[in-house]
Amino acid sequence: MYYQIFYLLGMSVGNYRNKPIMGGGVAASSHKFHSIGLVRFQFQYRPHETRGLRKLFHGDRYPPPQYPHADISCKNISSSITNCSTSSATPITAISTASEGGSNLLELAEIKESYRKWQWKGQYSINYFVSHSLSSSSSNSNPPLLLVHGFGASIPHWRRNIGTLAQNSTVYAIDLLGFGASDKPAGFNYTMETWAQLILDFLKEIVQKPTVLVGNSVGSLACVIAASESSRSLVQGLVLLNCAGGMNNKAIVDDWRIKLLLPLLWLFDFLLRQRGIASTIFENVRKRENLKNILLSVYANKESVDEELVEIIMEPTEDAGALDAFVSIVTGPPGPSPIQLMPRISLPVLILWGDEDPFTPLDGPVGKYFSSLPSQLPNVSLFVLEGVGHCPHDDRPALVHEKLLPWLAHLPAS
Repeated sequence: MYYQIFYLLGMSVGNYRNKPIMGGGVAASSHKFHSIGLVRFQFQYRPHETRGLRKLFHGDRYPPPQYPHADISCKNISSSITNCSTSSATPITAISTASEGGSNLLELAEIKESYRKWQWKGQYSINYFVSHSLSSSSSNSNPPLLLVHGFGASIPHWRRNIGTLAQNSTVYAIDLLGFGASDKPAGFNYTMETWAQLILDFLKEIVQKPTVLVGNSVGSLACVIAASESSRSLVQGLVLLNCAGGMNNKAIVDDWRIKLLLPLLWLFDFLLRQRGIASTIFENVRKRENLKNILLSVYANKESVDEELVEIIMEPTEDAGALDAFVSIVTGPPGPSPIQLMPRISLPVLILWGDEDPFTPLDGPVGKYFSSLPSQLPNVSLFVLEGVGHCPHDDRPALVHEKLLPWLAHLPAS
């Protein structure tokens, strides 16, 4: 959560020079940061590049950790992991590397034309989308899927996935309250628990079948909370794409980098509660160029950061209530920790983790915890995706589908 904002504070408050050079699908950058700008240097790192305070204080004393290729599950992450395996399955015909952008890519206009509305608690309009399974035999279809986006995203963030997943599953996607085309009520106090309850109520009232929850970032955490509180009559499985440790980074108290910066985070919360300051920061955040720079720092596959993606993130920020949602989410309580919740979940769980995620890196507390889970919980499978950032489903969708589709096909019947 704070990473995106500090990135921009580094631009506006710090001494920001030599902006990222964008061309040919790659981004190279050289920055000088002072004052608050240093925070962006601290956190916008990738493990294999040894950025951040480790490099600042220790230089290259510690070699960068090595992570496996996407075709190998968890290898070299932990010698104690027992249910990881090398993937040698025949490539799925519905997926091709040549269609990384998605041969089944849905047009943005097509998605928006199919939007539906659901009244949650009789007062909040929630936007959702449904694509019914294309399978000719309902008995061969997978359970329905509910796709839950991360911070700042919305339903179209799944445009590269819905077409492929809908071949054998009915696919639902939802805009969480405060995001996308869902309501953004003024003065609302957003919490992880609220979003989890929203998901459970949606399953009860709209889907009405045992469902596999698929979430990214904070959407993943909302799915974890929902799964930990539900029965198999609602949730049949759980797919986590680079799960967040909390609604904001005040939750990651085990990371010494966060501990070091806690006074700055508290100061930032105080500043955001001042309407004028919050409005200025928010306007800076939502500028097209700034959003694109943030996305380029989050995605490993720079070609996926196109103008349509920028528009998907930018458009909802123009809605009334968007500023209030931004402030409430960033300054609010981080919510339950996935470390506390995961042991409660006995459902099948698939974890897909991009190894070039600067927000929840594999060598951070959250990444390390999820990497250790397969050795502790027999219901958990983990695949590390090489060359993938914080949003695997949109960064390199073919790699995600390669792991997700066989896992869905082998789920036990509900």
